[in-house]
Amino acid sequence: MANKFIKESINKKDKSKRIILGALFVFIFIFGWILGRQDAKFSGYGYTPDLSGRGSSNSSVDFSVFWRAWDLLEKNYDGKLDYQKMVYGAIDGMTRAIGDPYTAFMTPEESKQLSNDLSGVISGIGAEIGIRDNKLTVIAPIDESPAKKAGIVAGDHISKINNEITAGMDINLAVSKIRGDEGSIVKLTIEKNGIEKLYEITRAKITVKSVKSEIKNKDVGYISINRFDENTTNDLKIVLNDFVSKDIDKIIIDLRDNPGGYLDESVTVASEFIKDGVIVTEKKDTLFAKNNAYKATGNGIAVSNDIKIVVLVNNGSASASEIVAGAIKDHKRGTLIGEKTFGKGSVQEIENLSNGSKMRITVAHWYTPNGKNIGKEGILPDIEVKMTEDDYNLGKDPQLDKALETLK
Repeated sequence: MANKFIKESINKKDKSKRIILGALFVFIFIFGWILGRQDAKFSGYGYTPDLSGRGSSNSSVDFSVFWRAWDLLEKNYDGKLDYQKMVYGAIDGMTRAIGDPYTAFMTPEESKQLSNDLSGVISGIGAEIGIRDNKLTVIAPIDESPAKKAGIVAGDHISKINNEITAGMDINLAVSKIRGDEGSIVKLTIEKNGIEKLYEITRAKITVKSVKSEIKNKDVGYISINRFDENTTNDLKIVLNDFVSKDIDKIIIDLRDNPGGYLDESVTVASEFIKDGVIVTEKKDTLFAKNNAYKATGNGIAVSNDIKIVVLVNNGSASASEIVAGAIKDHKRGTLIGEKTFGKGSVQEIENLSNGSKMRITVAHWYTPNGKNIGKEGILPDIEVKMTEDDYNLGKDPQLDKALETLK
């Protein structure tokens, strides 16, 4: 892994990691306690800020109001205060005030859950969720998950969780309510085309393998990539070497409902099909910022133009999957079939805080080799083919059918 964690990391072991998880885990909050104060108040709780009313680079900011509010709670609140929760809540409010759904504070518990998600271990219903049009939305149900088996699809709006209305609910809170112990049941009210339906889903522990493959019609190699974790490229290489040994020269790459993952994996996966050139470019909207271009590794297995490629995408394809799809499209290496992708093109850098908590901060945005802003525009397919709920319920896959037809 020579690159970053969707920009997401130069080294996965570094304290600062950059992530491009599709639109999933959007936690948001405020800053406060670290901004200085007399340490006498906090010494008993493990905090030692040393400057009262500390300012920032913006001289117009008055932090004294924060400390005044804290003092009033300490002196007047009739009840027991949880100082750690108050600190986390302050950071929560600060990041929430920014208005960016991908800039987020994560408590130690949430940070641990994120690590589990990226390792492919999930306990819950098995669906990535995010905020879309101010609604709690299913970004991608995971293959073979309880959510997938129940018929929940990308784009579904979750209007209630256990009869609790989700309007205005923080994504972090929503995730915590949906997840739970294996064997327990969660009730989700799903809105589809303005009609609500109640689903009772039994939670399960799911270990997700990121790459699955098979040979279709005896001569087409089919590869499904459901997320970009630390093993994706290695697993893909094994599949591609098997295809080469069987003289397979037509390949379908299925990125539908793939919410993203590590940047370095998206770049190395794309490099298996693109011989050279830029895979994706990172741009920052700041003065004197330098653009970073991530190029193909130059040692891919399926880079020959004799190998025909079709990529399947839909509105559940986000982040890392959009980088791969966009690179293949711009390099004219293959044909994209399906529906417009989700459009998650911002770069998050993860910084370690204390006690296992973390901060995820949007630091840049991604552009395809031809300069398309992924976040604003998404990736359009070369051939649009929609897949309806009726198709799903009847076991039909018109998008895959079109891919097979295209490769004849």
